[in-house]
Amino acid sequence: MLTAAQLSTAVNEALADPPPRIVLDLGGVTFCDSQGLGTLVVLSRKASHAQSLLVLTNVGDFLLRVLDITGLRSALMIRNGAAAD
Repeated sequence: MLTAAQLSTAVNEALADPPPRIVLDLGGVTFCDSQGLGTLVVLSRKASHAQSLLVLTNVGDFLLRVLDITGLRSALMIRNGAAAD
């Protein structure tokens, strides 16, 4: 289980030498609270400022509903189905 702090550390390390894209596979995520949502938004903004793109893949129905309810779905790059290349 990856916590918001661990995720933040991993993405921040990747942004030290920013790649064009960082892909987060959320296929195993079954729970996401407000801290997790906030972390995804902050990391997406940090990536954008570093001229990188944070892409969420394999986002499950539960998390998609949460993102819809909170209005955050449009603020994040989500690529389900086809590869995020």
